[in-house]
Amino acid sequence: MTDTELARLADAFGTPFYVFDARAVRERIKRIEHFLPPYAKLCFAVKANPFVIPNVAPFVSRLEVCSPGEMRICDACRIDPVQIVVSGVYKDADLMRELVQRDDVPARFTVESLAQLELLNSAGLEAGKRIAVLVRLSSGNQFGVDAHVLRSIVANRSSYPGLDVRGIQFFSGTQKTRPRLIKRELGKLAALVRELEQTLGWRPCEIEYGAGLPVAYFAEDAVDEEELLGALGEGVCALEVDEVTIELGRSLVASCGTYLTRVVDTKLTAGRRYAIVDGGMHHLVYYGQSMAMRLPPVRLVGDNNGAGAHAEADTHHDATGPWTLCGALCSVNDLLVKQWDEPALAHGSLVAFDRAGAYCMTEGISLFLSRDLPAVVVIDERGQPRAARDRTPTYVLNMPAQGSADL
Repeated sequence: MTDTELARLADAFGTPFYVFDARAVRERIKRIEHFLPPYAKLCFAVKANPFVIPNVAPFVSRLEVCSPGEMRICDACRIDPVQIVVSGVYKDADLMRELVQRDDVPARFTVESLAQLELLNSAGLEAGKRIAVLVRLSSGNQFGVDAHVLRSIVANRSSYPGLDVRGIQFFSGTQKTRPRLIKRELGKLAALVRELEQTLGWRPCEIEYGAGLPVAYFAEDAVDEEELLGALGEGVCALEVDEVTIELGRSLVASCGTYLTRVVDTKLTAGRRYAIVDGGMHHLVYYGQSMAMRLPPVRLVGDNNGAGAHAEADTHHDATGPWTLCGALCSVNDLLVKQWDEPALAHGSLVAFDRAGAYCMTEGISLFLSRDLPAVVVIDERGQPRAARDRTPTYVLNMPAQGSADL
């Protein structure tokens, strides 16, 4: 988006706010698909950005939900259940039974423990259905099951008549920057597929792989993405299964988002120039949470946009040196940028943080100090802005209930 467009949105919706460009998401999907074989499909992890669900759903095969709330959001967005993968390390029993009882059952459920296996099997038997499941293979953390448990589930799959054990899900982490790591992971999965077929007579119909492609939030983190995507494509071909789904979240939508905030105060303290913005760290979560230690993708929108009316308030206008950009929270940790050499910055300046399309709007400490949640604006495929969320007060969530309750 151009600076002129961003400035107009700031005037229309007020700062701070997020803007997500659906056109950028579509181009991102096309770029990733270019490196994959035709039978490989994409799955969007909705936790990365629930506000773009309606814009992403038409262009991916599946959407992955990990909580009752995410399922309700997909319902409200009228997402076809045939696209839904119900995942998560904790599955609410009541919700699982509700979903299985529906006329249109979600396409897949993941299994992350033997308890989940029993839960879903019971739900399937109660509904008189066979539920399609993917067994999640652990990478050595709290998610999924060990390989020997996977083998046991496959060997005893006939003991679970309420389930159709269709395949394997595997995700080992995010921000993978080495092509050889992706190739090694997919190579091990390919070896496991061959072993299961040879020893147990079971070949998975499908594999869902969380690629964990990185987002370069800081300039020094840039990687050769073509090399990574090439490795991903080669590894997918080596799996030799009929259906492969690549699950992506951060990598799919980070580049579509911009966070805009405005400078509301400037001052010179102990020889250092400070600029205070009306947003803050509670609205921005970058990988590693190290914004104040490294320079994030921050820029001034336009030519000192909006600053002219406040020039007389800048008592330090003759001072020189870099700026420290701080948020509106009463916390010494609310540092967005240190050592920012931006000579045009002033009271009223509009500041943009790019690559804010993933997690920022949901993962921050949004309730701290009871400040409002920013508005969310989505630019559709035609370039038209739409308010996906108005500015929302949070004080009502932090307000103690009146009166006393009997305990």
